[in-house]
Amino acid sequence: MSVRVVTIALATAALLAGTSTYAATSDQGWTTNGGDANNDRYAPLTGITPENAKTLGGAWRTELPGASSKASPIIDNGVMYVAAGGGAIQGGGGGAVYALDARTGAIKWTFSPQGAGISALNKGVAIGDGKVFVGLSNAHVAAIDMKTGQLVWDGLAGEDPPAAGQFISVAPVVADGKVLVGVGSGDAGFRCRLVALDVKTGKQVWSFISIPGPGEPGHETWPAEGDAWQHGGGGVWATPAVDKELGLVIFGTGSAYPQYGGDVRPGANLYTASVMAVDLKTGKYRWHFQTAHHEIWESDVGGPEVLYDAKVNGKTVKAVAALRTDGYLFLLDRKTGKPIFPVEERPVKQNERLKTWPTQPYPVGADKVGPNCVEQDALPAGFVSGCFWEPVDYDQPNVVSPMSTRFAPTSYDPKSRLFFVSGGADAHWARRQPNPYFFNFTSTAPGIKSYGLLTAFNADTDKIVWQDRLPWPIAFGGGSTVTAGGVLFHGQPDGNVQAYVAQTGQKLWEFQTGAPAIGAITAYRLDGKDYVSLVAGGNVWSFTLDGKVAPLPAPPAPPTESQFSGRIVTTNQVSMSNEIENNGIRADLKYVDEYALKPVRAKVKVGDSVTWTNNGKVVHTIAARDGSWTTGPVQPGQTGTVKFDKPGTYTYADTGHLWMVGQLIVE
Repeated sequence: MSVRVVTIALATAALLAGTSTYAATSDQGWTTNGGDANNDRYAPLTGITPENAKTLGGAWRTELPGASSKASPIIDNGVMYVAAGGGAIQGGGGGAVYALDARTGAIKWTFSPQGAGISALNKGVAIGDGKVFVGLSNAHVAAIDMKTGQLVWDGLAGEDPPAAGQFISVAPVVADGKVLVGVGSGDAGFRCRLVALDVKTGKQVWSFISIPGPGEPGHETWPAEGDAWQHGGGGVWATPAVDKELGLVIFGTGSAYPQYGGDVRPGANLYTASVMAVDLKTGKYRWHFQTAHHEIWESDVGGPEVLYDAKVNGKTVKAVAALRTDGYLFLLDRKTGKPIFPVEERPVKQNERLKTWPTQPYPVGADKVGPNCVEQDALPAGFVSGCFWEPVDYDQPNVVSPMSTRFAPTSYDPKSRLFFVSGGADAHWARRQPNPYFFNFTSTAPGIKSYGLLTAFNADTDKIVWQDRLPWPIAFGGGSTVTAGGVLFHGQPDGNVQAYVAQTGQKLWEFQTGAPAIGAITAYRLDGKDYVSLVAGGNVWSFTLDGKVAPLPAPPAPPTESQFSGRIVTTNQVSMSNEIENNGIRADLKYVDEYALKPVRAKVKVGDSVTWTNNGKVVHTIAARDGSWTTGPVQPGQTGTVKFDKPGTYTYADTGHLWMVGQLIVE
């Protein structure tokens, strides 16, 4: 695919000479993934205001050749650096790093790593010491010359020989002569870590492993028998924050492994689902705050922590804000990790088999994003509403659990003292099996409804100031960015990038990018002009006041509820009760699910008869949701057949087990 750059003159000479739109100030870049070492996604730019934001338009658009990205662009000295992931999450090739002229979008150079590529989950690059740093899908870091795009060094952040599942999706950060980078994936049973590489050579300086080994503090929170700690998880999914004055690196850790198998790892399971602080020079443990004890819900601390100055009893306290998956903000003392406002341990529902922890921490008097339980009107027939921190076991096959916040970064405005959080009410159906090492997340259940919430929190009270309900969940998107001009920028899954009044949530402007606008937004100033930029699909966009590049046609609107997914198979034979795939690392595990259809989606021609065969132990009665046909009761070992004389697309279910859902397409 050829590279096409769309660029225009942004303003007339008269406008640039005026006194109201742009101040004659120095250039301002966006030099780390989070904007600065605080990860606050705050740009000290005042050129774009609530009064003039409606005049924003496209300054330029650049198509990345054959690439797609949701990474945060980095801007330094008039050059933008963007990473675009390949097709594979881990271990595969593909992807590239691009250097673009931040004024025009023209591509200056392209770096394509050889061998292992850039993960499709990649969140961006770091810069420092004349180099651009990007994490690779084999847990290496590539250092690229900023001027030429040539490889300078390749450093190993993971294990050698490579451990199963190790890869890097996080954007690194450079501090104290080190490249700091997080390594995953805990989902694959890897002991994840934060690693520091020497900025000049790529040699490893230190490594902090999220799961402590024998003799290390926290190891006692894993079972004494067995090897659960050796596979414990604790993925590092977000760029760490750095406090150079305190000499601290602060970052979050992910879920435990096996993901749902609490029965084989009794204990609090440190340091999973935690906010961690380690020494910048040595990587030694300084403090931790665990947001979910004995984690069995995939409740990663997946968004970047934000450093800010809190006000407590009239005093300024160096603080850190961390977001939990249930939508609570935990506000902690940066020096000690202790909550700056009261946090209490509340009793939660228990499951003896899963070795659940008796309590979970809650910030007292704080508001949260989204409901605590899945709302009843979000569920199709046959499903049961779940709530946060409720255990779900293998004998509960139809529970839909909530998720309010996840990986989208939080932004903070030090002027208004507001945090801006991207989340919502995102319901998901997670099936658990008797074997704790069996991990399956591909269950298809059409009709589960979700929505998004863009929320502003008061940093001094942890209370919601305003909230905007959006049609689509945004917890997995690029979050938001706020400027000193009082404007909040946010991207939507439908392709629109939007501007809000930061203090009130009033929407000022939106622009259609032509692809899901889920890349993290950055803001910068060049030649006295303020720009806002993001990656949407395979396009890098930059906007400025009076920009003239036109919007693109909108992409297909994303669904507001779950849909059927997966391959459509041309067949008139469907079996009930089937072996399902294990998505975990234990490929030897097999499990027959009484309610699994194979295939879930089938296609036949008009006039064909379709036969459902019951391979299970219970009676199944297959019927169309619209009531137009049924197999009648199908006993174990028997079949039921229906002939289809009219075209149509049918969603059907087992009338006695309504979560057993399939799709039939008659052409």
